[in-house]
Amino acid sequence: MFLVNKTFYRPSKEARQLAILDALSQDGQVSQKELGRRANLSGAMVNQYLRLMEDEGLVRYEPVNGKSFRYSLTERGEASRRAMFASFSSETVQIYTALKAAIQSRLAGLKARGLKKLALFGASETCEVVLQALRAAGGFEVVALVDNDPDKAGKTLGGHVISPPVALKSLRPQAVVITSFGRQEEIYEQLAGLCRSNSVEIVRL
Repeated sequence: MFLVNKTFYRPSKEARQLAILDALSQDGQVSQKELGRRANLSGAMVNQYLRLMEDEGLVRYEPVNGKSFRYSLTERGEASRRAMFASFSSETVQIYTALKAAIQSRLAGLKARGLKKLALFGASETCEVVLQALRAAGGFEVVALVDNDPDKAGKTLGGHVISPPVALKSLRPQAVVITSFGRQEEIYEQLAGLCRSNSVEIVRL
């Protein structure tokens, strides 16, 4: 939840510490292996973080019996977890807001040219952000939300029923926005013939 190991977002010391504190707040007997998985750390590094947080008075070590033990958050540790989570939430909202603004800017040219009747191709998390961006911008009509996955057909996303791509033939949008970042080129090639013959613009974000 707190760590995104991607090119533009790398796990920080603070994010790893928050991941450990959050896990311990839910289950003081969570294994160090699981703590390592959640914080993207080796077992040795988990031990180092736990010792550091114990020295800082954030966690306390409590033997359960001769063979097991547990860590729990101190009052200071819980206050630190809440403060760090608030900062994490604030930064996440800022990133989401920036992404939505970037999408709005990318699609502003469509509205300026009167292309307001849109279909979205790719029913994914990205599509949800695009839908929010379109609602905030106003003036657009989403006539279809399509996806190649037959298991998604008939389900809903953001209040729109997901249809197979064949639906584009009858709905005739003015533009199709590809909302699947990972398959932009593949979907573009799939749409090229249909959109070209019907003068439908294809938009890659």
